[in-house]
Amino acid sequence: MLTRALWQGAVAGACGVAVMTVGEKIEQRLTGRPDSHVPARTLERLAGAPEQPGRQPVAVNWAMHFGQGALLGVLRSVMAGVGLRGPVASAMFAVVRLTNDQILENATGVGAPPQTWPRPELAVDLLHKAVYAFATGAVADALAARSGPGPGQRHAALRSGRRPDVGPLPR
Repeated sequence: MLTRALWQGAVAGACGVAVMTVGEKIEQRLTGRPDSHVPARTLERLAGAPEQPGRQPVAVNWAMHFGQGALLGVLRSVMAGVGLRGPVASAMFAVVRLTNDQILENATGVGAPPQTWPRPELAVDLLHKAVYAFATGAVADALAARSGPGPGQRHAALRSGRRPDVGPLPR
């Protein structure tokens, strides 16, 4: 399952980033919001690369943007593989995506906690990360479904809902 989760997650995450990026570019055209270089600055600090103020490291930005999305896609693929699928699983994953960004950005000193951001900026970030999470989830779920139901889904099929009288699946 792990090998399958790796490649399926990378594919799902890359698809999610592509959909999110298209949405971001459309939104930027409509709102005039400039590109963010926070992903590049974060990766540079994580890698210990020298900082060059005023430079817009576009290649580094894309590397962090797509790399982070593809790596996190593996987690969503694992979720789908064990049976955590559909919109609720994608909503849970959106929180993970947002949390990952904030840990890295705040740990490196590149970002600030979201509660300090202007509300419109926060809303835009939440929207784009939700688009990523749901697009990644749709692809991860479709790929996992080719292998049949996950253990959680098989357990739920015994009797719907969370019941004390339904024990674990037999090994």
